[in-house]
Amino acid sequence: MKRCPRCNRIETDDLAFCRVDGTRLITDSEAFEPPTAILTGGGRSAELTTGHLPNVPSIAVLPFVNMSADAENEYFCDGLAEELLNALTRINNLKVAARTSAFSFKGRNTNVSEVGTALNVKTVLEGSVRKSANRLRITAQLINVADGYHLWSERYDREMKDVFDVQDEITLAIVEALRVKLLGDEKEVMLKRHTDDTEAYQLYLKGRYYWNKRTAEGFEKALECFEEAIARDSNYALAYAGLADTHNTRGSYSIVPPKEAFPLAKAAADKALELDDTLAEAHNSRAFLLYMFDWNWSTANAEFQRALELNPDYATAHHWYGWYLIATGRLDEAQREMKRAQKLDSLSLPINTNLGFTHYFARDYPKAIEQFKKALDMDANFSEAHRGMGEALEQQKMFSEAIAEMQTAQISAGDSTEDAAHLAHTYALAGKADEAEQILNNLIALSKRKYVSAHDIATIYVALGDIDAAFKWLEQAYEEHSYRLAWSKVDPKLDRVRNDSRFIDLLRRINVTS
Repeated sequence: MKRCPRCNRIETDDLAFCRVDGTRLITDSEAFEPPTAILTGGGRSAELTTGHLPNVPSIAVLPFVNMSADAENEYFCDGLAEELLNALTRINNLKVAARTSAFSFKGRNTNVSEVGTALNVKTVLEGSVRKSANRLRITAQLINVADGYHLWSERYDREMKDVFDVQDEITLAIVEALRVKLLGDEKEVMLKRHTDDTEAYQLYLKGRYYWNKRTAEGFEKALECFEEAIARDSNYALAYAGLADTHNTRGSYSIVPPKEAFPLAKAAADKALELDDTLAEAHNSRAFLLYMFDWNWSTANAEFQRALELNPDYATAHHWYGWYLIATGRLDEAQREMKRAQKLDSLSLPINTNLGFTHYFARDYPKAIEQFKKALDMDANFSEAHRGMGEALEQQKMFSEAIAEMQTAQISAGDSTEDAAHLAHTYALAGKADEAEQILNNLIALSKRKYVSAHDIATIYVALGDIDAAFKWLEQAYEEHSYRLAWSKVDPKLDRVRNDSRFIDLLRRINVTS
């Protein structure tokens, strides 16, 4: 016989979940068994050592379906779902699946049972939007994964100016349906409005939509949208945070020179925090550029800690902090942090891939290869996972396999200069100097017309054994504040020069020690 720990309902049938509220049923003996260990942080209960929160409600917010005649309104559907998701993450004792994982089901005919199993959640919110001129029809339904029954559903026929009220109503209805008790000022935080201008709001949603595409064209459109949103509402802190994220990613993707991208990111993040110091996103963005561009490690660490204090379940903050820990050589901590990000956003391709990089930088290449394989099982075309696989195979001296992976990465990424440099590096170590030098010369010629990372060119020279040329380009990388220099302390590609006095001096200048 089992009972529900929340409503005390006793079930005589062999059920796993309560018929009333979807809580996992427990036996009387389970009720008195203390957990082996509970991790806590920021005042919020974290997951048990089993990785489950059996008595805590959980939800995945799927992207809303666009029922409008105009396909352009897809951004609004995605944005509305993401805003609801972000509001729900503010609630203690409610587990919310991260955006990347939840949105991976977009466009797939998947039932809620499959979603619940994949994301380890008990409930799923799905909905649709029909938008015509200033009129909205929003439908939403909260579904219990265990039996497929609706816990709550509603339809809203409103004008666009009422969209904020609709969001609040949906959020509060979910809280009530899940019987979540709001603590302290959680309701105020959850329902916080960052702008009252619906046009600025729509521009912000559109900016995030394009930013999430992670393409050069998408970043350009995102910048336009965020800047237009700010032009309409100069106090829109979230729009400044979006602007900071976009400049950061343009810089870290080597789309524009670091000295062009990161100072703009810093100005936007600083403005966002000036307007609202409680934005975890802005603290995270500021931490990102502080260590990657400014090499200000201590302040970056404090900013990451503040972001995680404000939102302990913010997967992106755990993810980016994991990269920071790699750069500082705290590799065991980096693996734990990346695994925390993976647990929060289990279907994120970048997080699953970058967990592999924590093993790569720790020189545990077999484990790195194993993790990259897992990422490629999720998406065989993900260029970053092919690149990581190639780098790990290269360090294992499996050169033919590494070259094949690097070539696949280059094709998947659209012939990026970074992937070309990785391929040249592998060619050089494989004894194919002619092929390496051909790519090297092409990159040097290209650098006169567009931005090519000097750090990438330097690593090719290291592999070719031309150490003086390598340091010439490393010095240029220092002058341009190449983001790749942040990992110099642990980068296997630089092991050949690690004991050179010039390299030791370089580490000193970027404020890390060997």
